[in-house]
Amino acid sequence: MAALSPVLKQATPVVVDYAAGSWVYATDGKKYLDFTTGIGVTSTGHCHPDVVAAAREQVGKIVHAQYTTVMHKPLLELTDKLGEFLPAGLDSVFYATSGSEAVEASIRLARMATGRPNIISFHGGFHGRTVGAASLTTAGTKFRSGFSPLMGGVHIAPFPHAFRFGWDEETAVAFALKELDHLLQTISTPADTAGFIIEPVLGDGGYIPTPPTFLHGLRERADQHGIVLIVDEVQAGVGRTGKFWGHDWAGIRPDVVITAKGLASGFPISAIAAPTELMAKAWPGSQGGTYGGNAVAAAAGVATLGVIARENLVSNARLRGDELRAGLESLATEFSGIGNIRGRGLMQGVEFTTADNTPDAATALAVQQAAVDAELLLLTCGPYGNVIRIIPALNVTSDEIRVGLTKFTQALKTATT
Repeated sequence: MAALSPVLKQATPVVVDYAAGSWVYATDGKKYLDFTTGIGVTSTGHCHPDVVAAAREQVGKIVHAQYTTVMHKPLLELTDKLGEFLPAGLDSVFYATSGSEAVEASIRLARMATGRPNIISFHGGFHGRTVGAASLTTAGTKFRSGFSPLMGGVHIAPFPHAFRFGWDEETAVAFALKELDHLLQTISTPADTAGFIIEPVLGDGGYIPTPPTFLHGLRERADQHGIVLIVDEVQAGVGRTGKFWGHDWAGIRPDVVITAKGLASGFPISAIAAPTELMAKAWPGSQGGTYGGNAVAAAAGVATLGVIARENLVSNARLRGDELRAGLESLATEFSGIGNIRGRGLMQGVEFTTADNTPDAATALAVQQAAVDAELLLLTCGPYGNVIRIIPALNVTSDEIRVGLTKFTQALKTATT
């Protein structure tokens, strides 16, 4: 008799029967408000009728059409549709299956395009679990330990995490940029540096927005030295932050954008986008994959982007995010264990700390588990596991935000009294 790997630790004991919108219905008859959305994946909610219909129709036509063997309409349609949302000039797209694959493709492209060996990532970033992606990841040792050696040519620069440093944002940004310049002088000269890779909001690293001034500083240095600026939008993109791309809050244009998670409402598909001139510098045969750009996932992606546009879900994410943030900030005044509230749109983090500002993972876990008892699904994150991340569907309603805050308050009271 087989069983799932014992290493796969379940965040909740819930066994799903079916789900719809923001709600998960368990096999034991309980109904849970889902503020995890499959770690930000079910962007249009569970089983949106338009997405289900598109996938169902495509399954009856062709499930798998390997896209370097034969082309299929859903991928062509997705490319056209995605082009309406991509930053100006990023007009060439490569599809894969997972975020990690897309990250690996982006660093391969940067190295091939520049002829340089090194990639600089930033402290707290999460980019995946495959060897190359894990080598860029410092959101926690669990993602990169136990299978060394990791990929060479990776250097880690400080991230401007003002709360952790105990500084204001301006001071934190100035420090991080100064240290990046020092790294370029002492460890990886610009002539050896192919790319910078950064999340516009740190995901597993603790739901920490990247300050716009820091992204501007990266763009300036990338332009100055011919370095490829890669923005990993796997978790923050596709409307999650209240703008379509997380980097839109800074008003910069990346050289490469990585997208996945919310792109197809739960179907596995990822992509990188870059200017054609840059993408053409990838070596022949360096891009591909058996399942990349799957026909059913692509059809779901077309439907997802259509729903996001028709139902104004980016605007809804911003408005509902404001309501969620206001409620969380009010709770922070009532519960002393909440050290920091942060995030953008429907990507909010609640960091728990002790009286001396030490990370408090025990309380975060207790609150997350108490939320399950209150029939609210949440997840923890951060290198210490002391941050609760709140990730509702982009079409969450005001009433569901209110219900979620009520359940979260109940969980806080249960766990802290």
